[in-house]
Amino acid sequence: MSEPAALRLDAIVRGFRQGIDRLRVLNGASLEVRAGEIVALVGPSGSGKSTLLQIAGLLEQPDDGEVYIGGVPSARLSDERRTGLRRRQLGFVYQYHHLLPEFSALENVVLPQMIAGISRDKAVSRGQELLERLGLAKRADHRPGQLSGGEQQRVALARALANEPCLLLADEPTGNLDPHTAEGVFAELLRLAKESGLAALVATHNPDLAARMDRRVTLKEGRLEEAPKARKTRKRAKSD
Repeated sequence: MSEPAALRLDAIVRGFRQGIDRLRVLNGASLEVRAGEIVALVGPSGSGKSTLLQIAGLLEQPDDGEVYIGGVPSARLSDERRTGLRRRQLGFVYQYHHLLPEFSALENVVLPQMIAGISRDKAVSRGQELLERLGLAKRADHRPGQLSGGEQQRVALARALANEPCLLLADEPTGNLDPHTAEGVFAELLRLAKESGLAALVATHNPDLAARMDRRVTLKEGRLEEAPKARKTRKRAKSD
């Protein structure tokens, strides 16, 4: 029997009030993302990508449909159990790093682990390991305001992976960075995700970045459409 998908969205519906009308943003969106798989989520601005990620991350409830995390349905869970599932199984990276400015890079990676019940010694060891893998060992004691944009986002990535989640959710993780810095951060995200064997759903407007992921799904009119895989063509050898 195969392992359940890290993330399964089953016919997700979500709408919002707009005056006397109700605007339906998600209209039966369904998706599976499995361990070791990195999926690009694309679509025009306002199509509902951030809403979809919020729902996938158990930060927002759908109007209808079900979100399964590692095979566990979440709709009927209490707030406490949803929080616990989110803490243990999910990692988040946003367009803006959202690091705590009064704490060092290392402390920003240590805190979510301690909140999850990990001892300080183990949390520090894990934080140092992640920052070293991201080339930030010498910046561990620096506060976010002393770091460059790329460094801040790499710390945010380390924080997202600190509790060893099964699923990483990223919302335009390189959107605030210049192209060169964005390339470096994205390469690190791909590398660490692959090394960890986790599943990742990454919203992006960048077609070049989307093309480097395992699959691409497009959010269109509230539903998710799978992009066809590019075919590799063989060149026919010329006869003498």
